[in-house]
Amino acid sequence: MRPEPCDLLIEPRWLLPVAPENTVLTNTGLVVRDGRIIALGPVAELRRAWSPATAISLPRHALLPGLVNAHGHAAMSLLRGVAEDAPLETWLQQHIWPLEGRLVDADFVRDGTRLAAAEMLRSGTTCFSDMYFFPETVAALARETGMRCQVAFPIIEFANAWSKNATDALHRGMSLHDNYRGDPLVRIAFGPHAPYTVSDTTLEQVLMFAEELDSPVQIHLHETATEVAEALAKDGFTGIDRLERIGLLGPRLQAVHCTQLTDRDVERFAHYGVHVVHCPYSNLKLASGLCPTPALAQAGVNLALGTDGAASSNALDLFEAARLASLLAKVSSGDAAALPERQALHMATLGGARALGLDDTIGSLEPGKSADLVAVDLSAPRFLPVHHPISQLVHTQAGSAVTHVWVHGRALVADGALCTLDEAELRDRATHWQQRIESIAL
Repeated sequence: MRPEPCDLLIEPRWLLPVAPENTVLTNTGLVVRDGRIIALGPVAELRRAWSPATAISLPRHALLPGLVNAHGHAAMSLLRGVAEDAPLETWLQQHIWPLEGRLVDADFVRDGTRLAAAEMLRSGTTCFSDMYFFPETVAALARETGMRCQVAFPIIEFANAWSKNATDALHRGMSLHDNYRGDPLVRIAFGPHAPYTVSDTTLEQVLMFAEELDSPVQIHLHETATEVAEALAKDGFTGIDRLERIGLLGPRLQAVHCTQLTDRDVERFAHYGVHVVHCPYSNLKLASGLCPTPALAQAGVNLALGTDGAASSNALDLFEAARLASLLAKVSSGDAAALPERQALHMATLGGARALGLDDTIGSLEPGKSADLVAVDLSAPRFLPVHHPISQLVHTQAGSAVTHVWVHGRALVADGALCTLDEAELRDRATHWQQRIESIAL
């Protein structure tokens, strides 16, 4: 029997499928054809059964699904480090919003998103969710770089760099949705900023359109104690209460941050099937609070991970976010067994894919799914000895050891080098924006 042709055969030291079991396989290879995984199995058997156009041996590497960064603001990479050591309200109102008002245009978003894409790819992220101005530019950049992306177009009541008001944002966003309908890499979602910046009328429209188009909705929710207290003082009920009354609590909702949750909130999220996107770095840095991930997980709520924007987290390395999420869960619960490394890896892969409604396509290494893959070299001294590869990936700065990245079978990082982005050009544009920001910094 003659071997069948395929595009790619990868032979790693360790293969981490995440599903159907979150385990570690050895002497196991993976076959890719037409952008999809078509077989996993013993390397010797795959060599006999398949004739690859390219075969890659990775004897020091772990191969795993591409990471899913379920919340961020990519273009804000250009604001990295400009507003430090301030709580969220001060950070936004006195620093970020005034700077954005003077800086943000399509060029800013284009250059900032390219910079973020390079950082994410080099640290293993293959799919990211973005909520920022000029979402059409972000969508085009995702296509250009070959990354998978959920673009949650921003919806805010007041005028901003992209829209005149919420009605204008919905009109523009619906047009964007039409332009990317059926796109293999880009999915358009609704991005109402937060309960305190979006009216009930607009949220009701978001729900109506999202149901009509079967689209996800991503929102910042219960990010700080101040947000919750002000809602109670003003309305007599919380943001989560508002969303429940409107009907937005449900499986299409991606609730970001969620540092201020009561036991009843956790129960409601579980009941309605809400997905929670945990952003540990920005929550800590802005002193926003701690997302109760152990309680959410115990209740059966799907958990995903996000880096948030680099302006508030300084880095877009999702392996580091997984590590911090695991450590925070342990110390906040007083239970060293809380959020173990396998669960942290699940949050960074299949949990994120599930939150974005993409778990039938990505998030695990299973035949039929897209070949969105990451290879990590575990031969550096900090990884050795490798008793438990998943633990090493989560707890020992694995993002800096990523050597190969594929999205739908296309190589975007090869031997540590970016394939679709020019690093020299990225540095030049970052320098340009640094000088401009320094000339107007508040």
